[in-house]
Amino acid sequence: MVNRVFARITRAALLSASLFLTGCEVIEYHPYDTRISGETDLNRRNMERIEAECLGRDTIRFAVISDTQRWYDETRAAIDAINARDSIDFVIHCGDQADFGLTREFEWMRDELLRLHAPFVCLLGNHDCLGTGTDVYRTIYGTPNFAFDAGPVHFLCLNTNAFEYDYSVPIPDFSFISADRDALPATTRRTVVAMHAQPFSEQFNNNVAELFQGELHKYPGLAFCLSGHGHTTQAVDLYGDGIYYYECTSAKGREYLLFTLSAQGMTYEAIPY
Repeated sequence: MVNRVFARITRAALLSASLFLTGCEVIEYHPYDTRISGETDLNRRNMERIEAECLGRDTIRFAVISDTQRWYDETRAAIDAINARDSIDFVIHCGDQADFGLTREFEWMRDELLRLHAPFVCLLGNHDCLGTGTDVYRTIYGTPNFAFDAGPVHFLCLNTNAFEYDYSVPIPDFSFISADRDALPATTRRTVVAMHAQPFSEQFNNNVAELFQGELHKYPGLAFCLSGHGHTTQAVDLYGDGIYYYECTSAKGREYLLFTLSAQGMTYEAIPY
């Protein structure tokens, strides 16, 4: 009799514990588990929104943030600052949401970015590649190379983290660049190129740095390039050809970049928050 009572109590206790753990979602199978909770396929969905909302416009305004890994309070402040402006059409995150490529890091940062009023796209950073990070990125955001149009401006977004792949795959992917260029809409007047690590950094495949810039110059109206990775705010004419690379600091630096492109030209600001 005592054994039967004890067995019932034990089963009841185990069931209660199981329900508690499941309800509180405290079970994490593995820090590099690739099962994603929450929204996925965000880049495609947001690019569709950007293209629809910017269609027919001759002036666009967008913000750039980068390297938000581990700086969650600062990222929240950046998003609040961007949301305080009602004139920003979209936001580009130049990569490194995660510090160690952990699934939870991506989910936490994604949920923070979802607070943005404007649509946003996220590039792949070198820290994002650690562990199973590339797979998690693909599920939450999509392919690491992508492109979209905002009015007459074409945005080419590239994975440039060659070092993280031991140069075993083509990074940057010239086949993607060529195919994208061949498919440009006739309305394209300018091109902006975004990446995480810029040429001549330790992440970039600098054996093809000159070829890379030559391929970018084949785009109509190449305006400038965007990057993160260096954790500083700077504008540098890397190749001495008049094409500036604008690097966005990390969230720790508490600045975001704001660009306005119009028929009259371009303005650029580093906005503290």
